Amino acid sequence: MTVRPRVSDDQRRARLQRRQLLDGSTEHAVTTVADAVVGLHATTASTVHLSAWARGGAPTPAAVETALYDDRTLIKELVMRRTLFVMTRAMLAEAVGAVGPRVAASERTNLLRDLRRADGPADPERWIERARDAILAEFADGVFCTASDMRKRLPEFDIEIMRDAGKAYGGPSPILPRMLNFLAARGEVVRGPNSAPWHGSRPSWTSMQTWLGAPLPHVDVADGHRALVQRWLRQYGPGTETDLVWWLGSTKTAVRQALAGLEVTEVELDGGAIGYLMSDDLDPVDPVEPRALLLPALDPTTMGWKERNFYLGDHAAALFDSTGNGGQTAWWDGRIVGGWVLGDDAVEVIELVDLPPQARTGLADRADELSAWLGDDRPSVGFPSPLMRKHR
Repeated sequence: MTVRPRVSDDQRRARLQRRQLLDGSTEHAVTTVADAVVGLHATTASTVHLSAWARGGAPTPAAVETALYDDRTLIKELVMRRTLFVMTRAMLAEAVGAVGPRVAASERTNLLRDLRRADGPADPERWIERARDAILAEFADGVFCTASDMRKRLPEFDIEIMRDAGKAYGGPSPILPRMLNFLAARGEVVRGPNSAPWHGSRPSWTSMQTWLGAPLPHVDVADGHRALVQRWLRQYGPGTETDLVWWLGSTKTAVRQALAGLEVTEVELDGGAIGYLMSDDLDPVDPVEPRALLLPALDPTTMGWKERNFYLGDHAAALFDSTGNGGQTAWWDGRIVGGWVLGDDAVEVIELVDLPPQARTGLADRADELSAWLGDDRPSVGFPSPLMRKHR
């Protein structure tokens, strides 16, 4: 009988802090931070900058803006779980190859569902192909334009579908902006320069080749899954099959095939679940001195696992909304111990457990550091947690 190595929750917390640059190490390049967390969540624009700040990778918001829009070493794209991520170029190709087809298929299905309504075109499938060709033709000469500009450039395709008629939030829904998301999932177009402040989002769009200066390398679905699973296991492992399927937004079959193609070892987790580690990564990591952390809403560490009890405890109801979006969190010694809110004058930490004086002092100091870093900027949160709503 084979005895699986055991990885305790303490060791998992030490690993997540070491591997995801939450251990007190500083002065990391923003690209190093993005790879350490296997992509920065970007649904809320400020999350990218605040996640980098928390890991010593953003001395100023401008450092992230430079990587995104000047150096273009970080790229925004719609990939895992139909979520917007910021990734380095190598990971971009892997993610688009692995999950892009699945995300694009989902986007196309949603488009067809709406286009087949009574006020839609006679041939929805043909309409999508014609609209795609027209959009790519507009971008062929290196053009940058916003979704609003594209509607003006292509009036033939600027149609609106009435959604949720009779409801307060219902109304006409333009299709061309959604076509841009569909083409982004395919790796054909990409968000370019942002005309909003660093904590807002008003992107212009262009072709992927124009933005990168070269075609996006092709990675097939199987190779992409293996690459992403390996990245995740090295930075987030050990984790379960459930964690991987959820994080990728993929299927059990794809994850199992990826694991079968890698040198992985099954390990036993506290509670008896079976997790996975790369076979050359079984040695324990050194413990981390207790540290105070303030992470933004949708931070990749907060959102890194489906099965989160080993760092979240029983705080899900306070810190995650009804659709599973994690809010702003306060951490001590590798665990979530509360949340934080940004007031008019300062950052306020809200404790959910009794903390030792060292932890309270550490979190207060970190709140002062974040307040100073933000200055007069007041980024909004797209997905506030119940705790955040309560303490607004």
